[in-house]
Amino acid sequence: MYFNQITVPGLGCQSYVVGCPAAKVMAVVDPKRDIADYLEIARSEGMRITHIINTHLHADHVSGDQELRAVTGAKIYINDSVPIDYVHEGLSDGDVFVLGAARIEVLHTPGHTPNSVSLLVTDTARSDEPEMLLTGDLLFVGDTGRPDLAGEDLIAQQVQNLYTSLYEKFAAFPDYLEVYPAHGQGTLCGKGLSAKKSSTLGYERRANRMLRFSSFEEFKKDVTSSYPARPKSYGHIIETNRKGAPLLDTCPMDKRLEPAQFEELMREGAVVIDTRDAASFGGFHIPDSINIGFEKQLANWVGMVVEPDADILLVTDGREGYDRMTCELHRIGYDRIFGYLSGGVSSWLMSGRPVAQLGQTSPHQLADELKGKAAPVVVDVRTPAEWEAGRIAGAVHFPLTAMLEGRFPDLGKDADVVAQCGSGYRSNIAGSLMRQAGFSHVRSLAGGFFAWRGAGLPVSS
Repeated sequence: MYFNQITVPGLGCQSYVVGCPAAKVMAVVDPKRDIADYLEIARSEGMRITHIINTHLHADHVSGDQELRAVTGAKIYINDSVPIDYVHEGLSDGDVFVLGAARIEVLHTPGHTPNSVSLLVTDTARSDEPEMLLTGDLLFVGDTGRPDLAGEDLIAQQVQNLYTSLYEKFAAFPDYLEVYPAHGQGTLCGKGLSAKKSSTLGYERRANRMLRFSSFEEFKKDVTSSYPARPKSYGHIIETNRKGAPLLDTCPMDKRLEPAQFEELMREGAVVIDTRDAASFGGFHIPDSINIGFEKQLANWVGMVVEPDADILLVTDGREGYDRMTCELHRIGYDRIFGYLSGGVSSWLMSGRPVAQLGQTSPHQLADELKGKAAPVVVDVRTPAEWEAGRIAGAVHFPLTAMLEGRFPDLGKDADVVAQCGSGYRSNIAGSLMRQAGFSHVRSLAGGFFAWRGAGLPVSS
């Protein structure tokens, strides 16, 4: 049997290839939208892609099932109760696929969504006993899937489903069974995921706190106590996957735009995402652009900040950065990308067009300013948990998620503000949003709280 795990860094997506080189056939499970990896595996291992299996209707990334079918002619399989529009084959509990030495059995395991399945995989060339579970978004390494994405009216049912699938359905399987989830660290489909990409059922039973509750009521209380933030892109992604994603060659053509063309599209309402690092953005940037740089959580932050149907323009360090960013955006359903600024911000500046700045303040500079009579207001945009773990004395806590909802600190628009996060990444996003909201004197703490603490400056708790 052939088995391979393909990971998308940052977004945390994990897809799988299961097949048999001797039989020359393979299945792809939960494919990402850019499919080159699967095609290369098929070519190099001498297999044909004959099955495309979705464990559920994904909310956080656009499936590559349509791309794969268009190229390979393989059939798409998904739980037969999922309300989707495209042609597919239904999956039911107990269905079995035999791909040479690979045997795949379908288990109906609702909880993350009402229609989720897991896949029990056996390498019959080695043993008749199953070897691994592909758990989709039901069971992660260190956590379980969130039950709220199907809608508020289904949460009670979904929590019960989640408990039943984890505590009863999986109870029939031995500890040695390997666990391979559809997501790892970085996803917002769970709260406390480990950086490890796989585990065993036995270890999760011992170490995963979500599998250690003595009653359903305790489990329910914990699961429903809080959910990770839900990016505004999720509804769009669900609908895209339900209809079947458009093929990438139908998306707007890649364009290198001169400043005049770029400016005209801005006038028509396009959103400008500046992907450069915080210091470069702070030096000079196009007014009203949003700084979302190449960081591990890039896709999640785009999903938080930008409407999924927005027309998008990019400021990058060149064509390579543009190609990388468009790949990230396509994975989460942002297809209306109309080009990048040729020559970057330098060409915009040299054309005589206005630029803006987001000042960057060092920890020592800020510490000196805070001692003065006209001290700036430090706005800490981190999460409540980060705030409770330690903060700059006198800072105002106002999470970035609140700004994304259109709310801002109750300060005068001419107040001297220093936005601060953990590393400087989120504070640049916050600074961008505050500038758009009319705050005229906003800076960002370079390096954020990590740099402040690293400089040996005092921390309050």
